Amino acid sequence: MSSLSTTTHTNRATTWALIGAAALILSAAMGVRQTFGLFIGPFSFDRGLPVTLIAFAIALHNLVWGFAQPFAGAAADRYGAAPVVAMGAATFAAGLALAAAATSGWMLVLGLGLLVGIGISCTSFGVVLATVGRVASPQTRSVAMGLASAGGSLGQVLMVPFAQQVRVHAGVAASLYALAFVLLLAAPLGIVLDRASRRSKASAPVSASDETRAMPLRETLAYASRHRGYRLLTLGFFTCGFQLAFIATHLPGYLMLCHMPVGLGATALALIGFFNMIGSWGCGWLGGRLRQHHVLAWLYLIRGGAIALFVLLPTTSVSVVVFAAVMGLTWLGTVPLTNGLIAKVFGTRHLGTLFGVVFLSHQLGSFLGAWLGGYVFDTTGSYSLIWGATAVAGLVAALLHFPIDDRPVGEAALAAA
Repeated sequence: MSSLSTTTHTNRATTWALIGAAALILSAAMGVRQTFGLFIGPFSFDRGLPVTLIAFAIALHNLVWGFAQPFAGAAADRYGAAPVVAMGAATFAAGLALAAAATSGWMLVLGLGLLVGIGISCTSFGVVLATVGRVASPQTRSVAMGLASAGGSLGQVLMVPFAQQVRVHAGVAASLYALAFVLLLAAPLGIVLDRASRRSKASAPVSASDETRAMPLRETLAYASRHRGYRLLTLGFFTCGFQLAFIATHLPGYLMLCHMPVGLGATALALIGFFNMIGSWGCGWLGGRLRQHHVLAWLYLIRGGAIALFVLLPTTSVSVVVFAAVMGLTWLGTVPLTNGLIAKVFGTRHLGTLFGVVFLSHQLGSFLGAWLGGYVFDTTGSYSLIWGATAVAGLVAALLHFPIDDRPVGEAALAAA
């Protein structure tokens, strides 16, 4: 009895240490990324770069992130999170430093596009939340990933005003260098993730359900590619990336066009981060009690409806705050739900890789959302078309998620037989 109590206490302490380290890494990576929309105007006005090019650089990091994520996830699955997080944080910081010194478009694209994309693939969900998913028990997995995501949102609350203040008082370059330093501080935290993972394996056996689904990676990917629910989840996640990247990149500029107060764009992004803390935890909690694909579908419906109302109704300071709050509540809650759904169906052995493949679809959407926003604005002088597309995409994503079969692969195979 005493031994059981000690083991349970050790597991809880390990899990909380894991969640804390994961939250800090995500705070640094996602918080810094949330600031990019603040630099579009300064890069355009101060350095004479076209909005389309700046939007392309931001969009490219999303695309590179997506293509690199399956490889980063597979590396973490095989070698652990520590080396992957450390390399990613250093690469991310180098990309920001290059962008800070950029005097031409190619330097901005190389730094803010290529290097940042590689760096963030190693310091975000596919590596960090996959580690949390492996350590947490099936009963607590959704809540644990939701808590890590919620803690990670703290960076989105803090980094936007921090970057804004440094930029106003010291300039764009100083702001980007400061953000790079924050990422370097997060580099060693991958060690905590690996230690927690080793302690968890030593103190608890692998569940039988995970053992039955522990196929080799090649067989797992082949099976997933034929799984209708996995394909629907992958298609639906495209919408999430499209909506979020467009809003994060272009909302500040859109509000300036609407003659909103200076600084309201930064406030809106910070509010999205604040309410994302609540939304990520809430979605993780709901995912532990309801069918995760149903929660995802309703999230997309709510997000699409909120976008439509925001565009159709008059734009005021109050409407911006309400919109930011609703977006925050539905912002990244999709990530623990998607991770949890993949783990439920396929197990956790290759969770980083399987989520990485789904996340590639998300980032293809992110690329188009960020880049098309700039292209449509430069072409038409308005964001109206792209706002309409983001609203309709929410309905489409909901329709894709409702019919997903969420039974574990072993149960689904027996039912088919």
